[in-house]
Amino acid sequence: MTGRTNAPQSPPPSSPPPPSPVQQPPSPPALPPRGRGAELAALAALSDRSGPDAPVLVLAGDPGLGRTALTDWAARSFTPGPVLRVRASRAESALPLSGVHALACAAGGLPGPWTTDDTEHGTTPEWLLHSLTATAARSPLLVCVDDAHLWDAPSRTALGFAARRLPAAGPVRLLLTVAGQHAADPDFAALPALTLGPLPSAAMDALLDDTACGPVDPAVRMELLDEAEGNPALLRALLAGLSPAELSGEHRLPWPPADAEALRSVAGAHLAGFSAAESELLLLVAAAHEHDPEGGGADADLVRGAAARLDRARAALGQDRLPDALVLSGGRFRFTSPLLRRAVHACAPPDRRRAAHRALACVLESVPEDAGHGLVALLHRAWSIAGHAPPMADQLSAAAADPCVAASRAQRAAAYARAAELTADGRERAEHLTAAAGQALLAGRAREARRLTGRAGDGALPAVVRGRSAWLRGIIALRDGPAADAGEALLLARSLLAHDDPAHALLAGLAAAEAAWATGDAVACLRALDAADRTAGTTVQTRAVAHGRAVTDRPATRSGVPPSPARAGEADSLPWEYLHGMRAMLEQDFARAVPRLRRVVKHAWEEDGPERLLRSGAAALLLGDVPAACRIGARTLAAALSRGPEASVPRALELLAYAELRTGQHARARAHAEEGLRAAHRYGQSNVAAHHHAVLALAASIADESTLVAHHADAALITARRHGLSQATTLAEWASARADLGRGRPFEAAARLGPLVRPGPDGGHFAVRMLVMPCYVEAAVLAGQRADAHAVVEEFALWARFGADVQAPAQLARCRALVADADRADALYEDALALHARAGGDFEQARTRLLYGKWLRRRRRLREAGGCLRAALVAFERCGARIWADQARAELRANGVAPAAAGAGALEGLTPQQLRIARCVAEGATNREVALRLAVSTRTVDYHLRKVFAVLGVRSRVELSRMVERPGVDGSRPA
Repeated sequence: MTGRTNAPQSPPPSSPPPPSPVQQPPSPPALPPRGRGAELAALAALSDRSGPDAPVLVLAGDPGLGRTALTDWAARSFTPGPVLRVRASRAESALPLSGVHALACAAGGLPGPWTTDDTEHGTTPEWLLHSLTATAARSPLLVCVDDAHLWDAPSRTALGFAARRLPAAGPVRLLLTVAGQHAADPDFAALPALTLGPLPSAAMDALLDDTACGPVDPAVRMELLDEAEGNPALLRALLAGLSPAELSGEHRLPWPPADAEALRSVAGAHLAGFSAAESELLLLVAAAHEHDPEGGGADADLVRGAAARLDRARAALGQDRLPDALVLSGGRFRFTSPLLRRAVHACAPPDRRRAAHRALACVLESVPEDAGHGLVALLHRAWSIAGHAPPMADQLSAAAADPCVAASRAQRAAAYARAAELTADGRERAEHLTAAAGQALLAGRAREARRLTGRAGDGALPAVVRGRSAWLRGIIALRDGPAADAGEALLLARSLLAHDDPAHALLAGLAAAEAAWATGDAVACLRALDAADRTAGTTVQTRAVAHGRAVTDRPATRSGVPPSPARAGEADSLPWEYLHGMRAMLEQDFARAVPRLRRVVKHAWEEDGPERLLRSGAAALLLGDVPAACRIGARTLAAALSRGPEASVPRALELLAYAELRTGQHARARAHAEEGLRAAHRYGQSNVAAHHHAVLALAASIADESTLVAHHADAALITARRHGLSQATTLAEWASARADLGRGRPFEAAARLGPLVRPGPDGGHFAVRMLVMPCYVEAAVLAGQRADAHAVVEEFALWARFGADVQAPAQLARCRALVADADRADALYEDALALHARAGGDFEQARTRLLYGKWLRRRRRLREAGGCLRAALVAFERCGARIWADQARAELRANGVAPAAAGAGALEGLTPQQLRIARCVAEGATNREVALRLAVSTRTVDYHLRKVFAVLGVRSRVELSRMVERPGVDGSRPA
C-alpha cells in the first residue's frame, strides 16, 4: 500500500511510523475536473459537516474516468483540517491488515492511537473507528482511500465497519474510490455511492482544447473524441502521443490511435500485481474477445479448451478465484472494463499474444464445420501469424465474401481488415480495407467504417477501387456528416464507377440525390438524378428483372462492396422507376411521376430488403399515401431487425415515426422516434438522430410540454445547422412555432413560420414548407397579418390539388375561411369539416372546429359555437393535445358554457371574457395584441381591463400578473 497526500510514503509493515505529524500543505486552489458537476456537488457536500446524510462517499468507475482526479480535487479543496490519503496496491492485497497499516503510517504524528509497532492495533474494526474519531477530535478530518477494493479482506472489513458507524454530523469525512464492479461488494454495498460514467461530449471537446498544444483539425478532433469514448485519461494519452503535424491534419494519424503505450498509461496500474498465470489467463480471454469485441464476452468452453494448451493459463483457471478484472456469468468470461480488455491485449508481448490466438485457433479448428466457427477460426489463425501472408489473406477474404459462411457483419469486417494487414500489394490492401469498411457500416459501426476508409486511401489506385471508397465515404457522411460533402463524395463515386460498375453508379447517384434532398436543394437533387440516369444508361435497364435484391443488403465481395445486380445477373428496374418518378415529381410532371412511384410502392409487398423498402416508403410519402407509408415503415423495421443490416434500423424507425406523425398518431410516432433516437446514437448516425429529435419535437408540440419541445428542437437544430440538414431544420422550427400557436402566442408563431413558408434557398425545405403553410395562415390571421396569409393560401391551393396530402383539402378550406369575408367563412368552415370527416385525423379536425367555434362565438351564435367547441375539446383530449384542449376550454368558458373551475379564488369574480383578458395581460401582451388574439376591438379590451383592475383591486399590470400567476389563485390552467 502507498500512503499519499499529506504524508510521506508509508513504510512497509515492519518499519516505524513517520516521525512528523501530517499537515495540510499550502497549495493553489484546485481546478475542478470538467463535466463532473454532480460529482463535484457531492464532494462539496461531503466536506460540509451538516451536509450529507452520511459522512461517506464511494466513487465507483472504470479506469481513466476520473476517480483519482476527483479525489485529488477533494483533498486539495478540503480546508477545515488535515487529509489522510492512501492508495491501495494489488501487490499488498494478500497481506492481512496491510490497508489499515498503510493508513496508520500515513497518519504519522497526528493525535490518536496510530502507532504501528503494536501488532494488536488494528486487529479489530472498532480500533479503526476509534482511531479516526480520536484523530478528528481537534479539527475535521478527510480520509481518502484510492482503490479501496484492493485492500486486504480484514482491512476492507474494518473500513466498511467504520464507514457505516461514523456520525453524520461528526468531524470525520471518508472518501473511497473503487472499480465500478466493486461498488456492490459486501464491504461497500451499504454506503452512499456515485458511479462515474463517460464524460459528456461537450466536456470532452473542451478538455481536448485545454490539453492540445496547437490547432486540431476537425476530422482529427472527431477521430480522437470517438476513440476516447468519453474517457478523459485516454484522451490525454492520445494527445500526448501525437505531433503538431498529426493534430493539424498535415500528417495522417497513426494506426491504431490508442496504441499499447496510450492504453498502458491509462490502465497499466490496474493490471499491475497480477501473477504470471493470471496475466496469461487475462490475455487469453482478451484474445478470445477480438473476433467480437462488442459482443457478450468470451465463450467459457473456448477459453478452457485454449487454456489446456497454455500451462500458466490452465493453472490460473485451477485457482479458487478468478482475477478481479474478470467475471464469469452465463457461460462467458467478461472483463470488468472494456478498456482493461483492450489494454491487456495491446500491451502483451507479441509472441505471447500470438500464442494465445494460436491456442484459440486450434480449439476452433477441432470443432465440426457445421458449428459455424469457420471464419472465426481463420481469424484467430491469422492473428497468430507475424508479417505478410498473402495465402492467408486470400483465405480470409474469400471466406468473408462467401454468403454460405456463417458470420456476422462485424466478423466479416474484422476478416477483411486482417486480410489487408497480411497483404503486401497496395491495390489488394485497399480493396480489403474498403470491403471491411462496407461490412462495418452495415453492422452499424460507422466510426470503424470511417477509419477503415481513411486507411484505404486513394493514391494511384484504379478508378473502380477509388469509386468504391468514395461511395462508402459518401454514405458515412450522409448519416453522420455534412450532407453537401456526402453529395459530392457520392457524385464522385458515380463518375468513378460508371464504366466498371454501372449498377452502383446508379445507386450512388440516388444517394447523392438523397443528400441534396436533405439540404433542401431541389436543383442539386435534380442534377444528381440526371447524372445517375445518364451514367448508368441502359446497361442495367435492359437487363432489369422484377425481383432483384438491394445491393446494400448483400455480403460484400472481395472487391469491397456488395455484388451489383448487373454483375450478379439479376438487375432490377425498381431503382430506375424510383429515379424517374422522383425526377418527374421534382419537375412537377405529375402525370409521369405518379404511375412510376406507385409501382415502387407496389413492390414493397414483395420485398424484404430494408434499403429497397425504405425507397418504397419514401415513394408512398411523396404520393401522399401515408397509411401505406406506415405499413411499409413497419415492414422495413421488421426486416431490418430480423435480417439486417443493423444500420437500417434507425432509418426504418424514422420512416415509421414520420408517417405516423403525418396520420396524426402522435403517441405512436413518439414511441418509435424515441426508439429510433437511441438506435441512431448507438450506430453513430447523428443526422438520423436529428430527424428523430425533430419528430419528437413535433409530437411534443401538441401537448403541454414546452421544455420537451425546446429540448428536442434545439438538439435537432444543433446537428441540422452544422451539417446543412434543411429538412430537419424546417421540422424543428415548425415544432417550436406550433407549440407557440397552441399556447396562444400567434405573434411568435407567425414570426417563426414566416421564413419557413418563403420560397427559394432562404426559405424552408421545398418538400416541407407546404405542410407548414396551414399553421402559418392561422398564426398570421390571429396576429393581424391577413394580407400575408392570403398570399400563402393561393400557393397552398396548388399543393392541395395535387393530392399528396390527404389533409390538405380540408386545411385549404380552413385557411380560406380564415382569410375570407364573414359572408363566405361560414360555408368554408362547413366545407372544411366535411372534408375532414372523409380524411380522418382527430387533431386537424379539432383545430378546424376550434377556429370555427371561435368564429361562431364572435357572431353571438353561442349554441352552435358551444357544440363546435365541445367536439374540439373531446378530440384534442383523445389525441393528447393538452395545450389545444386548454384553448377549447377557455373558449367554452368565454362562451358561457363551462363555468370557471371550483375554488378559483380571487379570480372567480371575473366574467369569462375578463378572465381571458387578465391571463393574456399577465403573459405580457399589449392591449392591441390581446384584441387580435381574442378577435375583439382594442376599445373592448380597455373596457374589460378597467373592470378587472376594479374587481381585483390592483393598480398595475405587474400586480395583475402576480395575482394571476400566484399558486392557488386560479384552479384552472391558463389558456
